Amino acid sequence: MDFNVIDKFTPKGDQQQAIDLLSESLKNANRFQTLLGITGSGKTYSVAKIIEQIQRPALILSHNKTLAAQLYREFRDFFPDNAVEYFVSYYDYYQPEAYVPSKDLYIEKDSSINEEIERLRLAATASLLDRKDVIIIATVSAIYGLGSPEDYRDLTLFLKKGLVIERKELIRRLIDIQYERKDTDFAVASFRVRGDVIDIHPAYAKYVIRIEFFGDEIESLKRLEAISGQKLEDLERTLIYPAKHFVTKKE
Repeated sequence: MDFNVIDKFTPKGDQQQAIDLLSESLKNANRFQTLLGITGSGKTYSVAKIIEQIQRPALILSHNKTLAAQLYREFRDFFPDNAVEYFVSYYDYYQPEAYVPSKDLYIEKDSSINEEIERLRLAATASLLDRKDVIIIATVSAIYGLGSPEDYRDLTLFLKKGLVIERKELIRRLIDIQYERKDTDFAVASFRVRGDVIDIHPAYAKYVIRIEFFGDEIESLKRLEAISGQKLEDLERTLIYPAKHFVTKKE
């Protein structure tokens, strides 16, 4: 899908000239550009119009989470039909290990992870692998590595109607990519087994994938609403991405 800005605004003053010049320069492979004289939402709008003109995926880096969240909301408003994703540190709280010599006190490392931000991070990764029209809003922490992109991609499960795979083999592969089996306490990044039916709640999504078997063949694939279980759509095929960024192949 093409990038398409949905807005009721028109560029003012020299804004259109700046958008055109920067877009043309980027198309000519001039990687480093500077935009001066525009602040706040005006800068967001200008960058959105540049993305629309050059039709390339974009990584927007912010120096802190607060500004990143604001940019995320603004770009989602400008690009409602494209994949605008949010990728920031998932720690609500992080205390590194430390030692206080004056008190002979050792402080253990402690942390608290925000599960919703972790879901958004995984959704960003899934969009990058699945789509071309992607804008990632991130903080500078995004520059740090997350393991092997090749392993992450290679371990992704491809499922389709008519695929022949033993149920226990599918369960094993789900466990290999960090999904937990929770037949009673079903939650994000887990799966449950009920007879010939396997439900998977992808770590990056707000929906559930239901797989119905007939023997060793996948008879149907459905996308369900996570809370009510209501069917959203029938699927011919789907991808299940790993539940964690750090995954490795056995060999």
